[in-house]
Amino acid sequence: MSTTPPPGAPGWYPDPYGGPSFRFWDGTRWTDALSSAIPPASSASSDTTTWAMAAHLTALASLFVGFPFLGPLIIYFAKKDNPFVRRHAAEALNFNLSFMLYTVILAIMILVLLFVVVGILLIPLFLLLFAGWIIFVIVAAVAASRGEEYRYPLTIRFVT
Repeated sequence: MSTTPPPGAPGWYPDPYGGPSFRFWDGTRWTDALSSAIPPASSASSDTTTWAMAAHLTALASLFVGFPFLGPLIIYFAKKDNPFVRRHAAEALNFNLSFMLYTVILAIMILVLLFVVVGILLIPLFLLLFAGWIIFVIVAAVAASRGEEYRYPLTIRFVT
């Protein structure tokens, strides 16, 4: 029954009182807050949250070469031994693969219907899709930097 402080910053740690759950260390003392789940990622190191955040933001940089899934894919393979980073990289990879699929389908629809007024009406939908992509990537990166989990909406789960 050791109640010595953990070596790290405030966060969730295995219960020092010997319980099967995790207890929150506030930086000065053990609190009464307990969690039986995987400890929230607020206990993740700053290196871990930085890599998780990079998994999302590299999609923005990868877009310039035409493949927004490239950055998340590299991080997925480079940091697959870290569960938190792997989950964020897989989520970013799935979202960007889904985004590319939706973009290709919409582009084909626009090209096929280009000579019809409906095709011109789909162009704003493409712009809205692109704006939503940027917003969701930034929201996911902020969640990762806080050590939180994030699930993109409308994402096909290709990779787990």
